[in-house]
Amino acid sequence: MFRYGTILLARRTFSAATSTRLAKKPAATSSLSPLLAGAALAATTTFALSQDSTVSAYATGAVKESAVRAAIADLIEKDAELRDDGTALTGTFVRLAWHCAGTFAKGDCSGGSDGGRMRFDPEASWGANAGLDIARRALEEVKEKFPAITYADLYTLAGVVAVEEAGGPKIPFRLGREDAASGETSPPDGRLPDADKGTKEKTISHIRDVFYRMGFNDMEIVALLGAHALGRCHPNASGYWGPWTRAETTFSNEYFRLLIEEKWYPKKTHANGRPWKGPDQFEDETGELMMLPADLALVQDLKFKKIVEKFAKDEDLFFREYAKAFSTLLELGVPFSPRKAWYQFW
Repeated sequence: MFRYGTILLARRTFSAATSTRLAKKPAATSSLSPLLAGAALAATTTFALSQDSTVSAYATGAVKESAVRAAIADLIEKDAELRDDGTALTGTFVRLAWHCAGTFAKGDCSGGSDGGRMRFDPEASWGANAGLDIARRALEEVKEKFPAITYADLYTLAGVVAVEEAGGPKIPFRLGREDAASGETSPPDGRLPDADKGTKEKTISHIRDVFYRMGFNDMEIVALLGAHALGRCHPNASGYWGPWTRAETTFSNEYFRLLIEEKWYPKKTHANGRPWKGPDQFEDETGELMMLPADLALVQDLKFKKIVEKFAKDEDLFFREYAKAFSTLLELGVPFSPRKAWYQFW
C-alpha cells in the first residue's frame, strides 16, 4: 500500500462479470487504500487453501480461525452500517495488513508481519502508517473476544477477510505469527512505498526498489497494487483525496480498467472550485476519481503497462495473481515450516 496506499490453487477459479457485480454488490467495505505487497521468499513453498489453520503457536486449540474470521467480517459490516455512506473499514484493514508485512527485506530477513510491532513506536508513529490507528483500535473488539490470537495474526487476517468479504479471491492464510514485546526490533523507517518521488522516472524506480527488496517480480507488483480498487485516500492521513473507483467497497479489476480507459489530468481544484493545495495527484474528467503518481507509473512504464492491460481484460487472472502475491507478502519473515504438497502423506 502506498504511503499516502509456489501456490497451489486447488483448481479454484474466480468468477469475473465485474460490470454486473459492480452494479449489484452492496457496499460493505473500505476506507483508506491498501497498496497496497511481499516477495517470493518461499518460492518452493506450497500453500494450501485452508480456513482453519493449525500451527504450533496455537497447539492448545485456543484459537479457531473461522470464528475470528466471522468476528472480523461482522465488525466490517457493522461499521459500514454505522457510516451509511458507502465506505467501511475494508480498505483500511487491507492497508494495515500490507503495512505490517511490507517492511520485509530479503537481504537480512528483517521486518515483516511477525511481531505485530505496529502497536508500538516507532512504527505506530511513522508517517506511512498515519490513520492506521483507526484499524488497530477497531480490532481491539475482536482481540477481546479471542485473546489467544496474536496481534500479528489478527492484523494480517483482517486484511485477508477484508479482501474476501469485498468479493475478492480466497487468500491462503495460516496462523502462527508471534507478538514482540516492544518496537525495539522494528526495521528502519522508509521501507514502505511512497506515492510520488517527484518525477515519473524516480517514481517507477522507487516502486521496483521497494518490491524487489522483498523479492517480488513485476507481475506480483502490479497485482498487489490492484488492491487500490478498494478504499480511498483521506487528506488527514495522507494528504491525498478521493477514491480510485466508483465501487470502493468491491474488490475487482476496475482499477486496471480505469487506468487504461480513462484520461487523467493533474488535480487543480477541489470542493466548489477552490484551488487544490494538496500534493500532486490526478483526477478523471469528472473530478470524482483520482490516481496517485505511483498509480500512473503502472501505465507509463511499458513492462508494467503490459501487465495492467492483461488484468484489465481478465479479472480471473488478476484474482489468481493477487491471491498468490498477497499470501506471500503476509508470510514474509515469518518462520513457518514449509507446507507439504497435497500428494505428500508423510
